[in-house]
Amino acid sequence: MHNQANGASSSSPYYLGIHSLADLATRGDRVCVLNILGGESRQVTPTSHVFSGGNVVFGTSPGRSGQSLKTAIGDIPVFNNVREGLDAGHVFNTGVVYLPPSGVRDGVAELIRVNPELKKIVIITEKIAVHDAREIRAMAQQRGVDIIGGNCLGVADSWSRTRIGGALGGDHPEESLLQGTVAIFSNSGGFTSTIAQYLSTEGWGTTTLVSSGKDVYIHYAARDFAHAFRNDGRSRAAVLYAEPGGYYEQDLEFGKPVVACVVGRWKSKLTRAVGHAGAMAGSGDRAEDKERWFMEAFGVDGLYTPENPIVSRKGAVVTNIAHIPAALTAVMKLSDAKPDFAPRGSLVLKPWMANDQGIALPSALALDPVTAPEPYAAQIAELGAQVGAVIARQNMKDRSGASVMDSKTQVTSVHGKSVLELALEPLQANFALPLVHEVAGPNDRALLDIAVAAEVNLVGDPILVAADAARDAGNSPNTVMAAAVAIVGPRRVSRTLACSRALIELFAGSGLKDGHDESFDFRHLSVDPAVRELFMAGPDEIGDPRPAAMLEAVRQRGAKSVFLRFVQALDGPPSRDALLAAIATTIAWGPLVRKRISRLTAETLPWYLRLYGVMVGASIPGDQHQAGSLCGIAREERFGHWTMADLCFLAITGKKPSEDESRPLQMLIGLLISNGPGSISAQGAKGAVAADGPQTPGRVQINKAMAGFLTHTGYSHGGNGFEGMAFLLEQFKSSGLADPTDPAHGLDLKAMAAAFAKTYKADKRAAKELGSEVRALPGVHHPVFKGKPVNHDPRERFIASYMAQQGDYNVFHAYYLELVQALYANGATPYVFCVNVDAVIAALLLALLWKDYKAGALTERDLEAAAFTVFLYGRMIGAAAEIDDHLNRGRNMDTRTPEASCSFVM
Repeated sequence: MHNQANGASSSSPYYLGIHSLADLATRGDRVCVLNILGGESRQVTPTSHVFSGGNVVFGTSPGRSGQSLKTAIGDIPVFNNVREGLDAGHVFNTGVVYLPPSGVRDGVAELIRVNPELKKIVIITEKIAVHDAREIRAMAQQRGVDIIGGNCLGVADSWSRTRIGGALGGDHPEESLLQGTVAIFSNSGGFTSTIAQYLSTEGWGTTTLVSSGKDVYIHYAARDFAHAFRNDGRSRAAVLYAEPGGYYEQDLEFGKPVVACVVGRWKSKLTRAVGHAGAMAGSGDRAEDKERWFMEAFGVDGLYTPENPIVSRKGAVVTNIAHIPAALTAVMKLSDAKPDFAPRGSLVLKPWMANDQGIALPSALALDPVTAPEPYAAQIAELGAQVGAVIARQNMKDRSGASVMDSKTQVTSVHGKSVLELALEPLQANFALPLVHEVAGPNDRALLDIAVAAEVNLVGDPILVAADAARDAGNSPNTVMAAAVAIVGPRRVSRTLACSRALIELFAGSGLKDGHDESFDFRHLSVDPAVRELFMAGPDEIGDPRPAAMLEAVRQRGAKSVFLRFVQALDGPPSRDALLAAIATTIAWGPLVRKRISRLTAETLPWYLRLYGVMVGASIPGDQHQAGSLCGIAREERFGHWTMADLCFLAITGKKPSEDESRPLQMLIGLLISNGPGSISAQGAKGAVAADGPQTPGRVQINKAMAGFLTHTGYSHGGNGFEGMAFLLEQFKSSGLADPTDPAHGLDLKAMAAAFAKTYKADKRAAKELGSEVRALPGVHHPVFKGKPVNHDPRERFIASYMAQQGDYNVFHAYYLELVQALYANGATPYVFCVNVDAVIAALLLALLWKDYKAGALTERDLEAAAFTVFLYGRMIGAAAEIDDHLNRGRNMDTRTPEASCSFVM
């Protein structure tokens, strides 16, 4: 409607009451806010009201008449509707709408219908239906009312210090809305304020800021802004921020310099709208199209960048808001126009905090922190004094922050490392991972070897008595271990945990970044007598040879630890508890300082290390524990040279492994570390923590949580690894096989596999006739990896590939590969089944034990115990991860199953 009498622009085919940006937001405007007590308005309106000198006269909120919205300069009254407010004597010319999308049309209709003095409406609401937006437009045009929005943050004027609707300038608009000569029109509300802040770094202030919004229907669009901009004597230049979608910016005439920022090139590749509702490029209105419109209008042949500053007197086009200030300065310089004031700050990155997580960054990224303004500087200083991550508590039923299984590959990851990767890592690194969230390096691996070795020999300890009693009673390996860990209770570790807490407290504010840095000068640390005494060996510990042996082993291995140096520098000999705490703190310190782990995790690490040693030690019969030796291996050799893999192999076989024997065992344990939080063993560990109450972490018994994992393993979940070995024993019992790792074994694996496949097919046919089930083949098939002509378990393929790269051979694995082909070739299976990871585990373990088994040193019962024990060694690592994770982030009793999910079985 062209309504000149009502103030329409002479160049506009529709009503436009705002002729100058100076009239868009003034101190004379009086405002009524619809839904003033809504969540967003409660936060924003008081700030706008105060900044504007009290421009909101009243608000509406149905059913809340008589209430008020408090502000720093007085309360704003609330009425049920607009008519009530007018009848109470309040006068306004501007409406602000915070209503839900479905109520916006009726809200606008109410404002227009009952208030003939209405001139402007600012709609904050986003995603208004296009049909409603059209009706709103029609009503406003008919009654001569300007609409701004929807989906906008309103308008503001830096000269009159006025803000209407929305949050332009944030909580402190006076800091961003600085008086100057640049107008801003932006599709993005947040960037409207950001652009104003950025402009100040080049000395440019602002006149009027318009957040146009980016719903499909933009009521106050770029053409209307251009008209008011030309008529505003205060505005020498403008910044226009545009997104894809719509033709609002095409063929505009500004009459003054403009910097246009066009973003969203990537949105042209999308098939649905994202972000702003109207930011969906259609045909001919992509970001690239809008860039071309502006370049033609400004007479430039390219985009402005700092490296290629293309500008004209009319303007420049940028695609990065950080380039706007310099581009504007370059444009204005062509007309000899200078900024409004001295530059304020810069857009150079000024990090207040830095945490590179130990990653070696290039110099361009390794920025030094600068001092933040107050009050942030004091808050950051407080954070800097805090060591360790702070983890929010949440319901952890069937969930984990430590492990996750990939549903496609069936590969579980622990702290971001897949078990396939972990299978290739040294065993000590895997034992450290659950608790420091990183794969330990050589120094920490050496320290962990020593710490655990010092705990394995249980001679003279009641733990060994309990383990032997459980073993003699005919219990399974997990039950024997559970009997042992039950004794490693809070009192047994209270001193070493106290030492850990003391070390962390002493070094927390010292500036130490690396626990291996023995050049660190700790002489400035003040140690009171009580703390000093905590680290010293008591009268009954003076004769214990293990502390001295541990320190000698550290020297022999060349391991570094500032905490061990500190403990040794105290007067008197340190206790074994103190050394265990010092080693644990060394391993944890880097991740602790980088906030990868919590302080609670670091303080409890010695408990886990002691449990690791006890669980391995409890696997070894009591008569093999002697003073100074274990299975005939002297203390000095174990402490100074043995690895965790050596200790685990010793516990299973009674002897030290060769390198060729150590690597497969290491891979086995790595593969078994975790099967995700849904596994029975993980549930047992998590349930034990939840039952103790992780919200009071000091009451959680970590040894009991380990017992929870152990009691939730058994012959089916844990001991079933023997099923694969039993199957292989049956196939190879009369083969005369001497060395499973020798490719020249002389056996015809194809013939063996074919013979079994024919028998298996006959068994299946007979079972079908009888209506019974044929026995399952352990290590063959998997419900996830099936249905293709040839099926593979990616876990098995990973291990097979690694073995091939190493030149390793395993006849049992090779037999499995022949078997699945033979089953298909002989019609026993509809396709080539996969060889799953369980087959690999059985093959690796049986190859390790084959010679001893054939020599009579191991019985089938021993093989079964070995399979079970290897599973337990792997899962104790995964259990430690779940225990620590649940201790840090779980809630009391949060592993319970809701009553509604439980049922009674007849």
